[in-house]
Amino acid sequence: MLKQERTKGKPKVWYWTIVAVMLALLVCIQPTFAAEAETIWDRFSTIMRDFYGKIVAISTIVAVTMAAVALVVRMISRNQKAVDEATAWLKRIVITWIILNSLGFIVAYLQPLITGGNYVG
Repeated sequence: MLKQERTKGKPKVWYWTIVAVMLALLVCIQPTFAAEAETIWDRFSTIMRDFYGKIVAISTIVAVTMAAVALVVRMISRNQKAVDEATAWLKRIVITWIILNSLGFIVAYLQPLITGGNYVG
């Protein structure tokens, strides 16, 4: 009975040992095959641009949907408090959407000013 309890965790230890070795090899080998022309910052910039584009697309869809709901509540509600709440939510939605979309323009405008870490302002 004691022997079964001692060997019970052995396959799990071997599994995680193999996973750790494979991950270590992957981390060591990956930079070897990386292209010399692209730096880590170029790749990071590409990833962030892609991520930001998807966030803006999703936020636009959500903003339009929520604005439509707020406008419907505002139009068909007979309760003045509900109309005021819908109007406040509509303002929040529009302001948030404008701020989120403006971030891309701000970064695109500021990036040439701080290129290479030399701020010339």
